[in-house]
Amino acid sequence: MSQIAQRPDAKGWCPGAYRPMMSGDGLVVRVRPTLARLTADQTFGLCDLAERHGSGVIDLTNRANLQIRGVRPENHEALLSDLQSLGLLPDDPDLEARRNVLVPPDWVDGDATSTITRELIQRLDELPLLPEKFGFAIDAGTAPMLANQSGDLRIERTVDGLIARADGLKRGLPVTVETAVDQLIEMAHWFIASGGFDAKRMARHLTSVKAPNDWQQAAPRQERARPVIGQHPNGAVYGVAFGQMIAQDLRALLNASGCKALRVTPWRLILTEDAAPVASNTFITDQNDPLLRIDACSGAKGCPAGEFDTRMLARELAGLTEGSLHVSGCAKGCARPRAADVTLVGRDGKIDLVQNGLPWDEPMARALAASELKDRIGDL
Repeated sequence: MSQIAQRPDAKGWCPGAYRPMMSGDGLVVRVRPTLARLTADQTFGLCDLAERHGSGVIDLTNRANLQIRGVRPENHEALLSDLQSLGLLPDDPDLEARRNVLVPPDWVDGDATSTITRELIQRLDELPLLPEKFGFAIDAGTAPMLANQSGDLRIERTVDGLIARADGLKRGLPVTVETAVDQLIEMAHWFIASGGFDAKRMARHLTSVKAPNDWQQAAPRQERARPVIGQHPNGAVYGVAFGQMIAQDLRALLNASGCKALRVTPWRLILTEDAAPVASNTFITDQNDPLLRIDACSGAKGCPAGEFDTRMLARELAGLTEGSLHVSGCAKGCARPRAADVTLVGRDGKIDLVQNGLPWDEPMARALAASELKDRIGDL
């Protein structure tokens, strides 16, 4: 398949708490919970703030962060103050954007993942100025779980220890729990000193610049499976359709489960800590639900670039394909910047259909009406 162009440039940035982004429904304010965990009280508080200052909609991102949507500009300062009161905004403005740290959801207090992550967060001021999407994956469980998730510098488990690995390399430099953060900071400084800021991401930078030889000594273990919906050793796992929650629904789930904390993941899954699974009409409780195979951006309701109501269409088409389905309001592909079995792309008020490709690839069919899609997808 030939591409019609490179990926179109996004007209925004990764929103933070102090630097929100205006979208079609108001400001988007990102909250980065430490170790991807909020206590029950913090989660109840976040739900209240989403309703008080925003639209009551909370996004779950592919970096295991949460976003309060629809925040009115005049409410932004009050929201920041309230987030600080909840302990969900522990950094000063310069450091908050650097706390881009992904962890697997099954860490326990005192293990390698939690210990390294807490030290890295304490030492954020030792990092150089990094591109806004540059991030870390502290993946030090029994085997890596985050190999397919975004992370420029990684801590991973090998057969006999830990490595610090640069994204784009197959092997890494052996480290210990005590030396891991020192090595990550050193690697981040090398990235900037060698001209990586313009490349923005480590893997892209390493296509044109050779990494130090000692960075490639040991390979990580084979990746282990991500959590599945249902009972989990740490609690119970639920799916979040399109990664979007309504505050009152999340509040109801916490009340019904009696959990002591909420853990968020990069896979549109949430985990209620130390709680058994409960019935829910708003969260996905079946691992085979076809909505889990669909990526859909906020579409016309939440983004000026969206050409149609992506999520309404996605629900109508759920189950028509056994593979992955990406419903994208425009060619930028924000919800899934990787190939899907079927991709639908809004363009000039109509919908293009791409098979086994990306939103900016050459479509197999152009300018379709929504009413034509069921038959076209069913024939693939």
